[in-house]
Amino acid sequence: MVKYFCSKADINSTWEQVVSAFWQRYPNPFSTHVLTEDVVYREVTADNRLLSRRLLMKTNRLPRWAERFFPSGMSRSVYIIEDSIVDPVNRSLTIYTWNLNHTTLMSVEERCVFRDAEDQPATTRLTREAWISSGIYGFSRPIQEFGLARFKSNQVKAMRGLEHALSNLQGPTSPRLLRDSVKDAAKTLRASAPQKPPQFV
Repeated sequence: MVKYFCSKADINSTWEQVVSAFWQRYPNPFSTHVLTEDVVYREVTADNRLLSRRLLMKTNRLPRWAERFFPSGMSRSVYIIEDSIVDPVNRSLTIYTWNLNHTTLMSVEERCVFRDAEDQPATTRLTREAWISSGIYGFSRPIQEFGLARFKSNQVKAMRGLEHALSNLQGPTSPRLLRDSVKDAAKTLRASAPQKPPQFV
């Protein structure tokens, strides 16, 4: 059994602003559990899509009952792969994330799609999906229930963090928006001609 979650929300900002804020959302006071973020790979494709892979390190306090499933000395930090695709033609940002370690205890796969809301001006529509599973025999259901509750709590923090980044963008010293940064990135990345990772989404 896999727990499935889906939510939809409208963000009262343009698609360009939301995408720009996405890259600038860490650090923020609502996501202190995110410890590090590193860009592993980045490419601008021939059709002008921006592909990125980042490695994030996060930590979350475990409930007391979950400690029994962790061998003593094992790191409580979770390493997350985040693949993203920015499509300026179709005006969409798609993000896939999944955890690399502690997958026997719990595996969380998430997909977020930010699209320009064509029916509402200056609005971006977010669809968020998650699949939560556990390989602990006899305890998978309560672990999945806990994982779902934790995911719902974290997605609220994630939205607040994005709103925080958006408010910073709207300040007097706003960074450049996506259309400017992507042009510069395209020049740099095409010049360096990086190698594709073997299993990019």
